[in-house]
Amino acid sequence: MNHDRYDDSYIRGILNTVKTIAMVGVSANTSRPSYFAFKYLLERGYRMIPVNPGLAGQELLGQKAYATLGDIPEPVDMVDIFRASQYAVAIVEQALALSPRPQVIWMQLGIRNDEAAKLAEANGVKVVMNRCPKIEYGRLS
Repeated sequence: MNHDRYDDSYIRGILNTVKTIAMVGVSANTSRPSYFAFKYLLERGYRMIPVNPGLAGQELLGQKAYATLGDIPEPVDMVDIFRASQYAVAIVEQALALSPRPQVIWMQLGIRNDEAAKLAEANGVKVVMNRCPKIEYGRLS
């Protein structure tokens, strides 16, 4: 897939299909973009799961936080990566180890890792890179 441009129908299809989103790298700092995106998507009805070792066992906006994707005790539809590009392959590997696997790997604005995308897509997982689901949701809704 060409990750330089996405059809609106592709993005809309993802946002209309996923229900549970694990956000890797979310911050409890209310001035961080990851906090705003997490809160926005939570308020739009998505089941949001915070993934951050520093928050593990605590709650963020009423949602229990986990240290890793593997610690989440329920299925996840989408993994939203809010970490630097160099961590994307390891996060995709963790996501692919989940059962069932997530349907989507979404890398936030400024995050692109073609190796991680190829790995996910080779395993039947859709990929979005360098986009924010909060922005895309607002733009398309």
